[in-house]
Amino acid sequence: MKRRVAILISGRGSNMAALIQAAAADRDFPAEIALVISNVAGAGGLAIAQQNGVPTAVVESKPFGKDRLAFEAKLQEVLDAHGIELICLGGFMRLLTAEFVERWHGRILNIHPSLLPSFPGLDPHGQALRAGVKLSGATVHFVIAATDAGPIVMQGAVEVRHDDSADTLAARVLTLEHRIYPEALRLVASGAAVLEGDYCHTPSAKPFDAVLVAPQR
Repeated sequence: MKRRVAILISGRGSNMAALIQAAAADRDFPAEIALVISNVAGAGGLAIAQQNGVPTAVVESKPFGKDRLAFEAKLQEVLDAHGIELICLGGFMRLLTAEFVERWHGRILNIHPSLLPSFPGLDPHGQALRAGVKLSGATVHFVIAATDAGPIVMQGAVEVRHDDSADTLAARVLTLEHRIYPEALRLVASGAAVLEGDYCHTPSAKPFDAVLVAPQR
């Protein structure tokens, strides 16, 4: 049985599109993208989901103001109505309460454009450039109450070039995000990723000859 997944978005949903495409392209993919929910009525990702035959729903957060619990109660109602088992955040610009996160413990994923625990929060690419790191990347992790701090499922790295701006680095990392998010979901939905306390056990990576070193001579 495929696990039923909801993707929560607020905007264009590029990672959402990557997840939808991966699930549709592989008949053995262990998850079904069963629903896309936006907290913004005009989010561009809604049209993309509909074009791909994925049901959508809008639970606007603005009318709830600062009442996050009321918003999440409505969100939970929609999730329950669609029999959702796993949640993927895809550019969802709304902080979730500790109560909601605990209810979905071990069943909610997020992707962040840095090699966590480095550079959490806002402007990760600017943070990376200011720190002078030579490698950056993206991290898929389980969501906990703390921001960008949950157990890591998968990471991917790219070289930070001497002439990078935050925009050029972001574009390269985004391509990587679209690769690793579907694979992380595959691990979680299939049961290959096992959450134990604050650590996520995953299968060993396939052996390879090259190691990413930056800068290269």
